Amino acid sequence: MIQSIKKLTVVVILITVFTSCDQGPTLQTYFVDNEMQSGFISLDVPASVIDVENIELTEEQREAYESVDKLNVLAYKADSLSTDEFQGELRRVNNILKDDKYDELIRGGNSVDGKFVVKFLGDVENIDELILFGNANDQGFVIARVLGNDMNAKKLMTLQSVLQNANIEDSQLKELTDFFK
Repeated sequence: MIQSIKKLTVVVILITVFTSCDQGPTLQTYFVDNEMQSGFISLDVPASVIDVENIELTEEQREAYESVDKLNVLAYKADSLSTDEFQGELRRVNNILKDDKYDELIRGGNSVDGKFVVKFLGDVENIDELILFGNANDQGFVIARVLGNDMNAKKLMTLQSVLQNANIEDSQLKELTDFFK
């Protein structure tokens, strides 16, 4: 009888472990699964690619800039011969981002030209990951995961004006723009 209870306990523990580990697809696993696949390009971009040395920043902007460590970028190029593949990949990403763990900040666009959405993990005052996802129906899509420490949505929004004046090191981002040519 004690052996049966021990075996049953082991089986219950194993079932619990395996089912708790299966949380479905995540954005991180999507990146890992596709970074080397045909039709995709993957880039890890450090925050230092944006040179703000000669720009006067407010304290809030400096805190926001320093809270960002890097961007993980994954892009998929649409091909007129693989419309079904493109739609399938688009559905996969949208399904991942529908998960309740992702909170939405903003969305926009239209069904003709393309759409974008900005989501995040964590809370507004302490964002763990900011996700930028945009697609152009005739070109493909880009997902950027902004990773950092103690990122704050309000403070990150102040960086918009800084980015317009910043010197962005073209070499790393050129690969992404060339990908869509």
